[in-house]
Amino acid sequence: MNRDIRSVEDLLRMLDGLFEDIEWDGFYEDRDRPIPFFVDQPDENLDAWLRDGPLRKGRALELGCGPGRNARRLAEAGYEVDAVDRSSAAIAWATERGTGVRFHQADIFAMDLPHETYDLIYDSGCLHHLAPHRRISYLALLDRHLKPGGHFGLACFAAGTGDADSGTEIPDAQLYRDRSLHGGLVYTPDELRRLFDGYTEVELRPMREHAGLFGVPFLLAGLFRKD
Repeated sequence: MNRDIRSVEDLLRMLDGLFEDIEWDGFYEDRDRPIPFFVDQPDENLDAWLRDGPLRKGRALELGCGPGRNARRLAEAGYEVDAVDRSSAAIAWATERGTGVRFHQADIFAMDLPHETYDLIYDSGCLHHLAPHRRISYLALLDRHLKPGGHFGLACFAAGTGDADSGTEIPDAQLYRDRSLHGGLVYTPDELRRLFDGYTEVELRPMREHAGLFGVPFLLAGLFRKD
């Protein structure tokens, strides 16, 4: 018998256990796999926001940094960067690729961050691998650690692209019945607007293909501001 749930966090951890997580260390160990985001190029949307948009120097936090391609672009733009990933293999690869970033192997919902607030929080591929109940934790993290006036940017699986390898449209409730995230969750622009309705939308669009930068048509790119 188990009657240990006494808090929201206890409940969230129990729900985590319903899903088999991707084995991320194994995923990153074979660096020659034809995975689109294994390229050593930053997201085209992030590059555009740094060159032409509202993003300026400050402190940046990247959630689910993988091999570190976006964290390095932020550091090159003058940001002080903390980049977090659960996979030790990903962090090892990211560290080898370059310096100027503080990489952390940790669970984003459990670690003590080096700074209380950040001017920018960026996520390329983390949100769409979270179970629905962890959106609660995700929003709480943004609310707690994003400075007023700061920006939140993300790239996530887009609904309606017809790409079978890029996320599922299965409703949230069915995911719990299946006990599977089916490789990741797709979002529509309106679903992202509802999820982040406490923030001001700066830009929300499909990612663009771009020579020399990472851009694939099955991702949405969004930038929001905390007013």
